[in-house]
Formats: sequence, structure tokens, C-alpha cells
Amino acid sequence: MASPRRATRRARRERGVTRWPLTLRGLGALALAVACFVLAARFGVIELVYVGVLMLAIVGVSAATLYLAGRRVRVARSFHPDLATTGDPVHVRARMEIRSPLPVAQGRWEDRLGPGLEGETSGIFPATVSGTRAGAQVREIEIAYDIVAARRGVRAVGPLTVTSTDPFGLVRRTTTAREPSTLTVAPAVVTLESVSDLPGSAGGRMSASTNRLGQGTDNLIPRHYVPGDSMRRIHWRASAHRDELMVRQEEQETTPEAVVVLDRAMARWSDAALRAPGEDERFETAVTATVSVTAQLVREGYHVSILDVDGSPLVEPVDGGDAAGLRELLSAFATVTARRATDLTDLARLFSTAQTGPLVLITGDLEPADVGALARVPAHSALPVLICVTAGPSTVPSEERLRAADTGWRVAAMTPRDDLTAVWSSVAGGGRRVHA
Repeated sequence: MASPRRATRRARRERGVTRWPLTLRGLGALALAVACFVLAARFGVIELVYVGVLMLAIVGVSAATLYLAGRRVRVARSFHPDLATTGDPVHVRARMEIRSPLPVAQGRWEDRLGPGLEGETSGIFPATVSGTRAGAQVREIEIAYDIVAARRGVRAVGPLTVTSTDPFGLVRRTTTAREPSTLTVAPAVVTLESVSDLPGSAGGRMSASTNRLGQGTDNLIPRHYVPGDSMRRIHWRASAHRDELMVRQEEQETTPEAVVVLDRAMARWSDAALRAPGEDERFETAVTATVSVTAQLVREGYHVSILDVDGSPLVEPVDGGDAAGLRELLSAFATVTARRATDLTDLARLFSTAQTGPLVLITGDLEPADVGALARVPAHSALPVLICVTAGPSTVPSEERLRAADTGWRVAAMTPRDDLTAVWSSVAGGGRRVHA
């Protein structure tokens, strides 16, 4: 918790107030003026009084040019990419506008970064004026820098502070642009291998729509033309036969379904996972695994539902091949945290009568009661996968994970330091196994 003195200093900075407005040169000028007055009184040299008054006048005029003239700083930032992922660099471009009735000398800018962002965000801007507007000189400056999105969440960039001096370099003034921006940092997506060994409709190789022109247009069932239908779909033979426009009826293949479940129960993770995103290393690994598995299943053509263990959707389902849906998924998962009350028995009830294709459950360390609660779930999935982000060593299978594998789950354990690609490969294909 910040001390009152530190909070006061922060408030002063945000208001653009500095404790010492004089630069080192300004302090020297002030000290010289005082010394001139002392020496003039001691030795009776009246000329030293004139020098002291002149020095004070210069310092006073310098301060007046900075503090009596109004000044306003505005900034507009853009991020590339605008949706960052954890660990990736982000290029920031900012257009800084300084409006003042008097010229502003060369100075420094500094853009403050919130927790979870890293990088060097300061520099020098030139003392040039681009034009005038409403009686005030307006300077527009383009600045650019690179940062690293170190942690997931909605992170603050700003406020930006501008510090400049008078032409003599005696007095400085710091002005703050009160327009901080927010950067959404999504979890990283790891490229995984394809799911294998799924027969029939459980497989994910989906075609968007099947037009059976290669089998002969007579085999298609035509329907009446309605406004909005493409002219390319007109069935000319059927139209001539019925003396009205008919179009080919395209058949849609059934899209296979998959379910990815993230166990957000507070009992699995530390208290930090409940407070804010990006704070619990194991929970961050689980979130990364969730979005990575979802992205792989979507690429393979599955209609993927992303659920909590009680069946509540974390985001809208993502259709196979839907890149925009994946982007929305990443944006939503930028702020996902743990929750207090969830139970794996809810998942067992959810799939007591339902069937699905791949079912991937991502959780923490299992308890003996969890194995019994999940025992009946594998019978309702074509590919039941259980990934445990464990606090202990992942190389030694626990008794609970072995028992879960005996009930039909393909079980894998991992720590934040393990390679998710290798962990997924151990359970995405082949027979039933426990990854060690």
C-alpha cells in the first residue's frame, strides 16, 4: 500500500506540479543574486545590487513565461496490434499536441505504463512550432516507441507528461495530458497439432457447404427463387420445366461440435487469480491452454462452446473457421479471472444425457472426490481430454490422474514451464494415456 507522502507526490505529478520548478541553472542564478546582495551590503558595492536585481528579474520573467501563460497538452495513441497477446511486442504511436500562447522550448516527454507493460517510454521533443490556432501556438509532435505486453489484462498507457524549460533554462514546467489509453492484452495462442482418431461426424474436417454440381444438377432438389438469391444458383432446366425461376437447394453438412471447459474454481488456484488477470502463473497457463485448444479446434472446423464447469458460457460459441470469433474470444479472455463457487459435479450433470465430439477440461490439481464426479463424463465424448495444471511435478503421475485415466479420460499434466504443444500432442492422438 502506498504511503501518504508517496500518494501526495503522485497527485502532484498528475496535476503537473513539481516540487522544485527551478533547474540547477536557475538555482545557481538565484544563489548568485543572493550572494550579490550580501556582498553589496558587506563591501558597499552598489553595482552588485544591480546585478542581483537583474538575476532575480531574469528568473522571475522566466517563471512568468512558463506559469502565467496557459498551456494544454493533448495526446492520441494508437497501438499496433490493437489487440496484443502476452509476451508480444506492441508498437505505440502517439500524436502529442502542445497548445500555448508562447513558444515552448525543447523538453522531455514521458508516457507512464501501468502494471503488466514493460518498455522505455521517454524521449526528447524539439522546440519547433507548427502553426497557430485561436491565438495559441500549437505544436504537433509524433512520438513512437515499443513496449512488451508482459501480462494479460486491460492495461493503462499514460498519462503522458511533458517537461520543458524557459529559453534560458532556469525554470522548468511539467504538464500532464490527462488522456490515458487502454491496451487489451489477451492470452497467448500456442499452435497445436491436429486432433486425430475421430471417426465419422466427430471429426472436424468441415466443408462450409456442399454444392453437388460434380454429381449432375438433376440430382439436386430445386426450390422457388426468392429475392436475394444469387443468379448463379438458378436451376435453368427446372425453371424451364416449371415456367418459373427455380434455384439449386444447397445442402449444409453437419458441423461437428466440441466443448472446452475451463475450471475457474478458487480452490484450484491462488488468491491472486481471483483478484486480477495475469497474477497467478498456473491460472495463466490454464487460460493459455483454453484459448490455444479452442483455436486449434476452430481451425479444424469444429463449432466450439467454451464453458465454465457449471455449464455457463464464458464467451459466445465459435464456429469452425471463424477468425472474427477467435478474436472476440481472445478479447473476452483478456479479463477472465477465477471465481469462488464452482464444482466439478456440475460438469458431470451437464453431460449426463448429452453427447459431443472432443471435450477438453482444463483444471488444476485433482482431489479424490473429483475423480468420482468426472467418471461418467468420458462416455459422452468422442475425445475426452483432461489437462491438469499442477503445482507439483508433472513428470510423476498422481494417483488421482491415474484413476481418471482408468475412467476413460486422456489425461495430461503440466506446469507453467512445460511445453503446451508437447502436452497436447500426448493426448490429442493415439490411445488412452497419462502424460508424464
